[in-house]
Amino acid sequence: MIETVLQAWVSFFRPLGLNYTFVLEPAERSAFAHGLLVTLQLCAWTIPVSLLSGVLIAAGLTSRRAWLARLLQAFVEVTRNTPTLVQLYCAFLVLNMLITQKLGGASPISPFAWVVVVVALHKGVFHAEALRAGIEAVPAVTLEAARSLAFSSRQILTQVQLPLALRFALPALVNNLVDLVKMTAIASAIAVGDVTYESIMIWSYRDNVLELLLLILLYFGLLTWLVGAGGRWLENRLRMPGYGQ
Repeated sequence: MIETVLQAWVSFFRPLGLNYTFVLEPAERSAFAHGLLVTLQLCAWTIPVSLLSGVLIAAGLTSRRAWLARLLQAFVEVTRNTPTLVQLYCAFLVLNMLITQKLGGASPISPFAWVVVVVALHKGVFHAEALRAGIEAVPAVTLEAARSLAFSSRQILTQVQLPLALRFALPALVNNLVDLVKMTAIASAIAVGDVTYESIMIWSYRDNVLELLLLILLYFGLLTWLVGAGGRWLENRLRMPGYGQ
């Protein structure tokens, strides 16, 4: 059944000048499917890790500890003002080598994990800035009300400021997550077997660059659409009727 469908797929696109015969080869079809799965796994890991790092960085940036805020602000400036690909190379080629030398053996951090860490921290910085703006947008009267109820600084942050900041910053956070999904394609730069890397391996032998690029575009378009749709659903779900009016 599957072979029949794939044969029909190839036959449908052949008159249009598109060569999708690679789907009829079990090894290449399996490699491409594996790439689709790895890209999905990268998204599944980097999204929550980036959000968590964004919350932690935002909490540090708004902390009363001046040394911590200054340290994190420096990290934010360096991270958002340098290319993600360069950060990935520095992490994988430099830090990974230092860890390997220190341990005297293979590094315990895989290339997949390096991509997750670098991309999550990079976008976490942008999440943090969006959340920081949301925290600072919480009305002073709301904070005064929390203090009048004897809330501690930590309780005000976790139970008042962050829940409200999340609602204020949600559109920016969703935009960051859409960009994060697209950014996972840099995993191919260090030979992580995502959909981009597996496609490069296939078109190196078959010379069907256009065909595979179209599939990559469609796949990332689907993933980013799902993230955007989920974000719109959350915005409607978390909207507070009448708040601030």
